[in-house]
Amino acid sequence: MVLVEFGGFIVTMVQGIRALFIRPFRINLIFKEAETIGVNSTFIILLTGLFTGAVLALQSGKAFRLFNAEGVTGAVVALSLFRELGPVMTGLMIAARSGSSMAAQIGTMRVTQQIDALEVMAVDPVSYLIAPRIIAAFVMVPLLSIIFDMMGIFGSYLVGVGMLEINEATFFEKIEAYVKTEDMWDGLIKAAAFGIIIAVVGCRKGFLTEGGAEGVGRATTQAVVIASVTILIADYFLTAMMF
Repeated sequence: MVLVEFGGFIVTMVQGIRALFIRPFRINLIFKEAETIGVNSTFIILLTGLFTGAVLALQSGKAFRLFNAEGVTGAVVALSLFRELGPVMTGLMIAARSGSSMAAQIGTMRVTQQIDALEVMAVDPVSYLIAPRIIAAFVMVPLLSIIFDMMGIFGSYLVGVGMLEINEATFFEKIEAYVKTEDMWDGLIKAAAFGIIIAVVGCRKGFLTEGGAEGVGRATTQAVVIASVTILIADYFLTAMMF
């Protein structure tokens, strides 16, 4: 059963990516989905990133103070955000917000036979519904991850310098010394992969919806759960490859 589901997701991803290179190129739909996934999710990413960085600084700063090493708090928080927490937390938040929306929208179209109507009008549902969401998620999730990282560092700065009284110059010097460009790229690669996972899972679950309103609700729940678990599993393998 798991292998069948995995194979179905791979097929959906290949079909969606292939549709990106077949006319007509639905640029307007890509921008619409980019707005839905990216722009409309900015506030929740700002808020989540701010408090994630703040709590990381609070916990790690107090721990490092036991060893008189609180000066590295900023660097530890930045590394954690860039390499792991930024892409993973962003992926999980977008899976909950946009992945569920994709499954609900496409699932509703399936049970109300709107997808059948597209096929009757000779409109490829994959090109119209899946491809724009894949490319939009592929682009927007890394951008949201960058916003998450920046807000996380800002939150850690507020706590580290403001509450824990870490020297401001030391705080930023340690970040500059220990955080490398490849750390940022590793996080962006993960975020792009998570974006594809969110779009593929949400779209496929929507396409397979059956059973009316109850089926739409079931597909939405499954899309969030599967996307979230897949993100965590993929994060391990991507980290192992980049280690």
